[in-house]
Amino acid sequence: MKKNLVFLTVAALAFAGCNGGFKKGDNGLLYKIYTDAPGTNIKAGDFISVNVIAKTDKDSLLVSSYDQGRPSNLLVQKPLYKGDLYSGLMMLSQGDSAALKIDADTLVKKSGQPKPPGFKGKYFVYTLKIEKVIPRGNLDDKAFQAKVGDYFKAEGDKARAAEPVKIKKYIADNNLKTIQTPSGLNYVITQVGSGEKIAVGDTAVVDYTGKRLNGKVFDTSIKAVAEKAGPPVYDKMRPFQPIKIAVGQKAVIPGWDEGLLLLSKGEKATFIVPSSQAYGEQGYGPIAPFSTLVFDVELKNIIHPNPNAPKPTVPQMPMQQQANPAAR
Repeated sequence: MKKNLVFLTVAALAFAGCNGGFKKGDNGLLYKIYTDAPGTNIKAGDFISVNVIAKTDKDSLLVSSYDQGRPSNLLVQKPLYKGDLYSGLMMLSQGDSAALKIDADTLVKKSGQPKPPGFKGKYFVYTLKIEKVIPRGNLDDKAFQAKVGDYFKAEGDKARAAEPVKIKKYIADNNLKTIQTPSGLNYVITQVGSGEKIAVGDTAVVDYTGKRLNGKVFDTSIKAVAEKAGPPVYDKMRPFQPIKIAVGQKAVIPGWDEGLLLLSKGEKATFIVPSSQAYGEQGYGPIAPFSTLVFDVELKNIIHPNPNAPKPTVPQMPMQQQANPAAR
């Protein structure tokens, strides 16, 4: 019996070594626990807030919530199959951190979702930190949604209060001599232009790079910058080139509309755009709520409107009785 125990121990160690220290669970999932906090394991139907770094086993980064500046929030579903990501989440509780390896071919086959473009490797590797768990338990929909809503409000309040502090720190850390406008936009001219000033109604031809306060690039019109940032910023199908913006027409975020009007042709500048002049308390796509955004921009050209262009036909509206302008 002792010989069998020794053999099993050696075999287990050999298996763990082959899988980079990962263990194999009863559900077939490969996992590695970094922090095992006390608490009840996550169940299907629970709400969780989780920071995640997703890579391939070839170490290619797919997505990072840390780069995006916010954790991912989701309702935990029943496992789609034995050993999937939800199976792994249900091994964890609030405060836990772990890594999970999911066989890529099995995931694609079971979920019907294709692999990311250019995917190389056998596994998806998820490194997780469970920040918050709100158990569904026996709560009805209204009570459960109220709890989740309270959590979002509290997190939003914290982010709102922290934003001015983060902006001040960013400016100090980067030794920027910025000018602040009444809206809260901070800007600094990094290359003085020699051309004319842009005006409302003109079209700006702009090269730009958008970054978060942590320095991570989330968008750019410049191919070399995108290649350095890698996916998803770099997309070989995208034609990287300066963009054209009708200035003062609310075609872009308010911080850009205001910032571009400060520039002359050929000028380069850095805009530090507070969330109130960007995507606000709602956020947008990968941009988290209350996110300050940093844009390096170059006004490469100005296109003036053609005064001889035909005017668009404006449909005539029926006459209405004029309202009392003093009425409230």
